[in-house]
Amino acid sequence: LLTTTMASMKTTLDALDAAGLRKNIKVIVGGAPVTDTYAQQIEADGFSPDASRAVNLVNELLGR
Repeated sequence: LLTTTMASMKTTLDALDAAGLRKNIKVIVGGAPVTDTYAQQIEADGFSPDASRAVNLVNELLGR
């Protein structure tokens, strides 16, 4: 399950921030164990429970 990777999501966001890259990219997280609340807690730009909804979210974030 993805629960083992959830800690890495925050680590990745922190690393992008430390490298000064965070303002230039959007990061969305998702999958069965991930929630919108968790995405907000780790300061991701968005959350999607599945791939098909992720496409819509990406288009929204890109202003399409």
